[in-house]
Amino acid sequence: MTQNKTLPVEEIRSHFPALEREHKGLPVAYFDGPGGTQVPRPVVETMADYLYHHNANTHWAYPTSNETDEIIENSRQVLAEFLNASSDEIVFGQNMTSLTFHLARALGRNFNEGDEIIVTELDHHANSDTWRSLEKERGVKIRVVPMNIESGTLEFNEIENFLNEKTKLLAIGAASNALGTINDVARACRLAREADALSFVDAVHYAAHNLVDVKTFDCDFLACSAYKFYGPHIGVLYGRKTLLQEIDFPKLKPAPDYSPERAETGTQSHESIAGAAAAVDFLASLSTGETKREKLRNTFDELHSRKKELTKILWDGLTETKGVKVYGPTYELQRTPTISFTIQGHKAKSVSQKLVERGVFTSHGDFYALTVVERLGLSNEGLVRVGCACYTTTEEVERLVDCIRSICNGH
Repeated sequence: MTQNKTLPVEEIRSHFPALEREHKGLPVAYFDGPGGTQVPRPVVETMADYLYHHNANTHWAYPTSNETDEIIENSRQVLAEFLNASSDEIVFGQNMTSLTFHLARALGRNFNEGDEIIVTELDHHANSDTWRSLEKERGVKIRVVPMNIESGTLEFNEIENFLNEKTKLLAIGAASNALGTINDVARACRLAREADALSFVDAVHYAAHNLVDVKTFDCDFLACSAYKFYGPHIGVLYGRKTLLQEIDFPKLKPAPDYSPERAETGTQSHESIAGAAAAVDFLASLSTGETKREKLRNTFDELHSRKKELTKILWDGLTETKGVKVYGPTYELQRTPTISFTIQGHKAKSVSQKLVERGVFTSHGDFYALTVVERLGLSNEGLVRVGCACYTTTEEVERLVDCIRSICNGH
């Protein structure tokens, strides 16, 4: 058996031109990955190549149109390997939010007043407000699984309590983009299936750090965004083929009526579709393996190990610093390498601004996980959020911790 070899972080970093940036004479350390990662050269080059040499609309009888069809089909296949699905189950769209609104509208055509949908407090609002829209449109009742504010985890037993013969769908996030919490979505999907309800998984934050397997999750739908895993701004939706073929999607009469294109609207961003596949190919290229899926598995396993070490350094450094409060599951638990915190006496935005002066880029606010921030009692200020990516180094994490200590000490 061949031993897996994954590229060292220094070599991975060489593919990201953004890492050469300096701010006020300091090298920039990017900890804003949970809001969108930096993009490697192969992804940009693939997108540029499409626009320079293949740019056309689809399904017409000339070479660049045929090439566009082939590029899109190849991208579906690559994203299918990424999610462990079939290419005819991969839908592209402007972003995850647009795709989810579109799916909700389509499914809602068969929902009646009094039907129920379950969402959670831990989720990004793209996976709660999208379904809440059916309250007004169809009279659907929304039931909300609460989060435990101490642990940053879901009160999972409430899912079982909420599921009943009126439940039409359970929408749950695989991981919290605010706290890094990872949910047991396989269990949630199983419970939904046993109640004869559909399951929708928001894997936008999860997919950047853990290899998605829709077969293991056994979910009906799953959405992610390529810009969270080193690709361009485009959304990807997985749907069971049988469902994609039968759902009454809003569509134009001349548009394709076969899976998966019947779930898509208008002319797509073909260059972004090509770029999404290039991002997956880039991740696969970081490791050895017999198949692309095996290479991806090896990459994610190795990066998970590296990020876990970085998370421990970050967690220990923050929790040991007086005045810093860290939220969410501890680093020993199953979580992503995303940590949110506050500093006593400092607004989240001002902390991020002070870190910018030190060449450290972080995000602040509610990250569209507004309910999480409100439950934590931080609705006016929000959180400071930092995340580790494939290009994050130990030195950068230590530098971040030193900068936060300096802010706490009034410097």
